[in-house]
Amino acid sequence: MLTTTAVGRAWDYSRSIGRNAFSGLGLTQVQGVAIGDGDVVYVLSRGAEYVSEVPWNRTAIGVRVGIVTIGDAPEDEELVTDFVKYGDEDGRMIWPAGIARDSKGKVYITDEWLNRICVCDRDGNFLKHWGSEGCGDGEFNRMSGIAIDREDNVYVVDSLNHRIQKMTTDGKYLSKWGSLGSETGQMNSPWGICTDDEAYVYVADHKNHRAQKFTPNGEFVASFGEQGSGPGQLHLPSDVAVDPDGDVYICDWANCRVQIFASDGGFMASLTGDAQEPSKWGKLTIDGNADVVKARRRVVSTQAEWGLAMPSGVTFDPKRQSLFIADTGRGRLQIYKKLDEYQDPQFNL
Repeated sequence: MLTTTAVGRAWDYSRSIGRNAFSGLGLTQVQGVAIGDGDVVYVLSRGAEYVSEVPWNRTAIGVRVGIVTIGDAPEDEELVTDFVKYGDEDGRMIWPAGIARDSKGKVYITDEWLNRICVCDRDGNFLKHWGSEGCGDGEFNRMSGIAIDREDNVYVVDSLNHRIQKMTTDGKYLSKWGSLGSETGQMNSPWGICTDDEAYVYVADHKNHRAQKFTPNGEFVASFGEQGSGPGQLHLPSDVAVDPDGDVYICDWANCRVQIFASDGGFMASLTGDAQEPSKWGKLTIDGNADVVKARRRVVSTQAEWGLAMPSGVTFDPKRQSLFIADTGRGRLQIYKKLDEYQDPQFNL
């Protein structure tokens, strides 16, 4: 279903970007997107580990942040460069988990293994690290999602400490909230996070199978979803985004979909993936291998590859009125455009 409609809204499938590849025109275990200036987006790939006869901090491939330009039309995308590769030295990452930008264009990437944040300029040049392992103020245990509000307050998901920490862009501790549990305001291994235009904070409460909304000071406001696989239900949500209309998008990781809620918590629609054509970069790979072309022509249907596979991240871009979904298991992004004043066609039958 290329166009999904609900409650006077419509989300129109636009395109997919990427293919499963460890380098070049590809993405590997893509985690999320940060929206840059102009046509630029930053795409975070977690990569994959493998065994080789090299030191431990050289045993993975595909870890990187890609700078990609996105045009208005499908297949306008171009890879500009990659930065922040695998390793534990300055400017490198082991298990990248979240990505965000501040008002000055700097890019922040969380590292779940090293429990630190790597800060780069808009071109990918390394600036600094901050963060350390622990359970004290300003310390982290498996940090994951990151969000930065309009005042450049940094919110970091401190996953195995089951809390959110609020920091400055220089890594100075400001405040925290949350504890292990399932009651209102408590969390169990939270994962993704975002802020909206009014500075409210939304958290994907992973093992509580819900998302929670808080004030910037951590006061509970609302909850979205409950455990299950039906409409309005979630199973291990991984990320959350909010658009300017207040609609809430939750990455329903284990159910392989994105669930859409109204600002009052009412369920509206599900997106399960609509990539009926390979991406531009995927077509280059297919067309360049005659055996792959033959193999694809022999299958009954390619429908199995249309859908989302364990999506980990979701981001809404107000400039393009577009939703970016990190289709993690398939090494790509799926993009939907939110349409204003959509009307179903009228047919006289």
